[in-house]
Amino acid sequence: MAEKVDYDILNESYKEIAELIGVEAMLKIRDNYCGMQLQLPMRLYDANKLRKKLQTMDVQSNQIMMLSRKYGYSPRWIKEASK
Repeated sequence: MAEKVDYDILNESYKEIAELIGVEAMLKIRDNYCGMQLQLPMRLYDANKLRKKLQTMDVQSNQIMMLSRKYGYSPRWIKEASK
């Protein structure tokens, strides 16, 4: 199906997506979300779900920076959420 796409005349948003992930993946996104407006959160991980996960873990003070970098939240937030 990717061969049938005339890349040169794609809408810019579809062209950018195709450049990032390839034409076939872009077509899958179009098929699933055509006509919808997508809004992607700044953070990859949901704060409420992460808080619940952290509360089940035994977070040590020496792990806070690593968890902060991994999940994209501040060390202070990680520390408070893990209580």
